[in-house]
This record gives sequence, structure tokens and C-alpha cells, in this order.
Amino acid sequence: MKESIEVHGLTFIPYLSEEELRPEIKRIAQEIVHDLGAKNPLFICILNGAFMFTAELSRQLDCVYDIAFAKYSSYDGLSSTGTLHEIMKPTAPMEGRVVVILEDLIDTGFTVTELRKLYRQRGATEVYVAAMLSKPGALGEGAEPAEYVGREIPNDFIVGCGLDYNGGGRMLRDIYVLKK
Repeated sequence: MKESIEVHGLTFIPYLSEEELRPEIKRIAQEIVHDLGAKNPLFICILNGAFMFTAELSRQLDCVYDIAFAKYSSYDGLSSTGTLHEIMKPTAPMEGRVVVILEDLIDTGFTVTELRKLYRQRGATEVYVAAMLSKPGALGEGAEPAEYVGREIPNDFIVGCGLDYNGGGRMLRDIYVLKK
């Protein structure tokens, strides 16, 4: 890992390496296969952030499944806007399916709470959430925690491994935290 990186004028320092994340993602895959593997789940990768998590997780899954992609927006800079905008609907039908939402990070839980409701309205029989990272200290009132979490972290701002700051830093293999 580099000692520090700069993304759009902000300095970030090392936080989690790719090597530290890989076993956590493998564990999530094993838990999902154990719990849902026989149900032919539909995984929905939430773009743009979850693409790296989805790629690593799908390499570890040892079951029959389908994968789709969707895109939503609720952030502006460092904070949530409190409004979820659907930019791209899931690319596969979910009626009568067990759906697993794949997210890079859960902080307030706003997005996944709204997606659970939306996907149930669209006919999903069960909706679960798998997240690479979660900030339980930031979880909003009424938000359900993810069923599958790689690692819980403090309420710090991070980039890398799909996570970005205004579009920058997403491609980094490791995760960096905003320097205070």
C-alpha cells in the first residue's frame, strides 16, 4: 500500500489491504452458499461501488445463481442526500426470486432499506443484503443491518476497492481512509 494518496484534493492514508479483505469476502460467500445456495439466488450488484466486491464474491460462490446490475444515486460528495434516484433498473427480472443485494459499504442504511422495499414491491420473495463493509455506528433509525458483512468499521470516510470520493479512488485495490 502507498503511504498516502490524494483524491480530488483530499489526502487518504492506508486502512485495509486487499489481502485483509479477501478472506472476509470468502467467508461471506460460504455463508451465502450455506444459507441460500439451493434457492438459485439473484445477486444484484449495485453500481458503481460494488463492482469489485461483486467480482471477488462471485469467484468464491459455489452454487447456481444469476447476477444482475443496477445503479442508484444518493450521495453528493462526502454525505448522503437522503433521496434515492434509480439510474438503471436491475437488468434481470426478480419476480418470485430470492434476491441478494450486493453493496460495497453500508453506512446509514438508507439505500438498502429503500431497495429492500422496492425489490419486494417488484416481486422478490426474499431480499437479503451482502456488504463488503458496514458502519454500524452510522446506521439510521429503522434501517435493517445487512445479513452478510465482510467487516464492520468506524464511521470514517474511505475510498478504494470500488468506494469513491466524487468518482475518484474507486479503482484502488486497497482501501484508504481520509486523513484527519
